[in-house]
Amino acid sequence: MSQNISEKILSLLNTKIFCLGDLMLDKYIIGTTNRISPEGPIPVLDIKKEINMLGGVGNVVRNLSTLAVETHLVSLLGNDIISKEVEKKLDKISVNKNIVKDANRPTITKSRFIANNQQILRVDKEKIFPISKSTEKKIYECSKKKILKTDAVVISDYNKGLITKNILKKIIRFSKNHKKPVILDPKSTDFEKYKGVTIITPNIKELEAVMKKKLINDKEIINASRKLISKFNFNHLLVTMGKLGMILVSKKKKNVIKLDAETKEVFDVSGAGDTVVSFIAAGLACSLKIEEVVKIANIAAGIVVNKTGTSVAHLSEMLISVNKNDYHLSKVMDLSEVEKVANFWLKKKEKIGFTNGCFDYLHPGHISLFQQAKQKCSKLIVAVNSDNSIKKNKGPFRPKQKLNTRLQVLNSIPFIDLIIVFSDKTPLSIIKKIKPDLLVKGNDYKENQIVGAKEVKKYGGKILRAKILSNFSSSIIIDEILNTTF
Repeated sequence: MSQNISEKILSLLNTKIFCLGDLMLDKYIIGTTNRISPEGPIPVLDIKKEINMLGGVGNVVRNLSTLAVETHLVSLLGNDIISKEVEKKLDKISVNKNIVKDANRPTITKSRFIANNQQILRVDKEKIFPISKSTEKKIYECSKKKILKTDAVVISDYNKGLITKNILKKIIRFSKNHKKPVILDPKSTDFEKYKGVTIITPNIKELEAVMKKKLINDKEIINASRKLISKFNFNHLLVTMGKLGMILVSKKKKNVIKLDAETKEVFDVSGAGDTVVSFIAAGLACSLKIEEVVKIANIAAGIVVNKTGTSVAHLSEMLISVNKNDYHLSKVMDLSEVEKVANFWLKKKEKIGFTNGCFDYLHPGHISLFQQAKQKCSKLIVAVNSDNSIKKNKGPFRPKQKLNTRLQVLNSIPFIDLIIVFSDKTPLSIIKKIKPDLLVKGNDYKENQIVGAKEVKKYGGKILRAKILSNFSSSIIIDEILNTTF
């Protein structure tokens, strides 16, 4: 069972997602309080650290970036200093963005003050009013182009004025006409404007606000969900309930899926809904069954509620959570994790090597390259093309081995210390962030043909053109298989 879920999780890496929604900066001012102010009966916060994170639809994008998903974003910011900080944070993750600026509103900022691990105050800076017709047109035109390039659409409506009825109607219709599932995270109680989306994901409080009553048990939640599905033509409605888990109700199926929470220890629910939305979008984008999608989203939610702030579920955390003590994919990490590990290795004076490839099929030539690399470095990072990336490079009939298969084989090789998946045509962005001491490719490449060679040499790194074993290549193996008569 765990192996099957692992494969489903890894299939998410090959998707392309479009995100539209309110973009904001989440500030966390963290400290301790041990005294009361003499000026009034309020605690004094002794600040220890401040953390700024992408919030709103930005947290959806952060979650998707951990999966090496090709993410496209359209959103709105003010023309102010905070907007520049938000854009810098977006630039640090792999996202194709179109940001419209509105000088008439500030960039939304939510500041949370935390004392002794307890949130004591939240301060919001925002102006809430609908966007102008001209801005609406810009948003829609940008969105159409992005939708055509992607496999699924995420709409994060924080009810701040960006997601108008008119723009929703157009985008939902356009998406459905092009057979793109629409995943909507609602904050408005006006569900009429969400009519026709594929799946809507209110939490229990949001559902109660829409129904204008307290829902005291599962039966009432299910009945309320069915009423809304019927009234507004949703395919699915997913109710998230924190430590009580989640309930999925579908239009075409009589059965209801109830999932218990993956964790009983809930530290912080901030951003958990964004994580759920992200994983649902990726799952529907690669055509997983809704039952599988929700199960994966539930696992991810269980991970983030154990963290502080608007956190994300990393790939390695997902795989370890699913496999428990079976670490057959334990070396696979996302870029942010690899960066942290690489920085740790650098502090320990480790020499970091880097190589990349499709590894569709793995052969003795690859093993020899890894071995030669490991003789010249203490830690070896291997970047692997996603299935979509291979298709871009080698055509529609490749890869012959799916990503999960290739990763499991690579994970078993002792010369390799970390594995990262990339969806771009080349791993250049990864090389620039990791800054390996040694860049390794086979000597069938000239140095000027090696992606990243110029950048590595610029900061003092070295290039290793490893000796290749003759008569070994993935293409030769594939040709032999195809031309063999059984």
